[in-house]
Amino acid sequence: MNHSLLPLGAALLALGLGALPAAQAQNVKPPKAQLWMDVSTGGMAGMPEMDGNSGMGAMLGGLMGGAGGGAGGNTTYGMARGMTFMPPRVLDIALYNRLKPGVEAAQLIPSGMRMGDKLPLLPPPPAQPVKEREPTEVPQEYQREAPKGRILIYWGCGAEVRPGQPRIIDLARGNPADFGSAFAGRFAPDRGARVGPGYVLYPNERNRVSLSRDSSLVGEHQIQGDGVPANFKFALAAAQDVMPAIELQSSGSPKDSIALSWRSVNQARAYFLHAMGSVGENDMVMWSSSDIPDSGMGLFDYLPHATIDRWIKDKVLLTPETTQCAIPRGIFAGKEGGSGRRGDSSGGMLRMIAYGNESNFAYPPRPADPKAVWEPDWAVRVRVKSSTMAMLGEEPSGGRAARSSRGSAPSGNAPPPAASQDGSAGAAPATPSSPSIGDVLSPIGNPANVLKGLFGR
Repeated sequence: MNHSLLPLGAALLALGLGALPAAQAQNVKPPKAQLWMDVSTGGMAGMPEMDGNSGMGAMLGGLMGGAGGGAGGNTTYGMARGMTFMPPRVLDIALYNRLKPGVEAAQLIPSGMRMGDKLPLLPPPPAQPVKEREPTEVPQEYQREAPKGRILIYWGCGAEVRPGQPRIIDLARGNPADFGSAFAGRFAPDRGARVGPGYVLYPNERNRVSLSRDSSLVGEHQIQGDGVPANFKFALAAAQDVMPAIELQSSGSPKDSIALSWRSVNQARAYFLHAMGSVGENDMVMWSSSDIPDSGMGLFDYLPHATIDRWIKDKVLLTPETTQCAIPRGIFAGKEGGSGRRGDSSGGMLRMIAYGNESNFAYPPRPADPKAVWEPDWAVRVRVKSSTMAMLGEEPSGGRAARSSRGSAPSGNAPPPAASQDGSAGAAPATPSSPSIGDVLSPIGNPANVLKGLFGR
């Protein structure tokens, strides 16, 4: 693949260069330098905020594949695309400079970021060669028959299961197309940096400092380095700042409807929720807040404004005014008086995302004359989002209830704190009651383990 061509397509998208009538087509050249900044806020409902330096944070970081680093470290480039809760705020920066590809650079940052005066941008480390291994005998435990069980798909906010649900995918029929259709649906368009040779990145082996609770991106930024345009300076405002954590609360057990509520998240343009869990011996249940059928598996990423607006209109995403939703009654309920084996327990893993702004800058601005050639010296794309995860389980004794990131949800079947469409809420939550590490790493909360169960692994 010719990586030198990759920034061109991304830059054209970043600058809003949609298709124009032939008579108005403008001669547009890629920017000399392109910068991408992805900013993600994450959390685990009911757990205190952790960074990479705390004992629990370091242990979780190792278990989840994090790399150790400097203060607040444990980050590697690319983490901001996923769902993370440790460290709670992740910043990814990628620069492609056509004038000097792959040459180290630096980003001067405002003091409010609390990460020093500048961040080094370094080439990614060389890819590790793949080691060839001799074929080995397949273990007896993997010599199983065709997949068994079902995937049950539900959708929509509401206390009761809607007519026509669930959609059932029977894996025992052995049709691979059925399995693929279970995960079909909308996917976030790939508008991030397609990192390859010639890029320089943050974080890196020299600096992995993370954004702190009080960090702000607001202020002047400047990119410096060999071949970087001297005028590569831009200012970020509140619309591009780090998003707050989602304060999610729930009430109700899996055998009942689970009521979810949250305070309005500043900068949020839309919300989406998705839950997954194993029920019975071989069934997997998936639910999403979408008002129309969609697996929701591909929506946990940054979205451009036009896509957000379209999917709100399609009733796939919840509006920014929404502060409540409910999971239908009993869809994640396990067996009464189960034996304790996997599949007997109730609950699942809930994910929620608040989509923030995508902002694009370029200099010099696009000429008004469509006949004029436009070759920006530089272009910048900044994307922000916030997400959280929660364990859904029996209340009050199940111990895996989803609670606010800063407080406990009511016990039993009590309703959640009053939340209005304008984001206001009732009394402040109480002191949090955190789940145990066993709750966080429960097999029910791991989608990979749920899928393995369906295939007898």
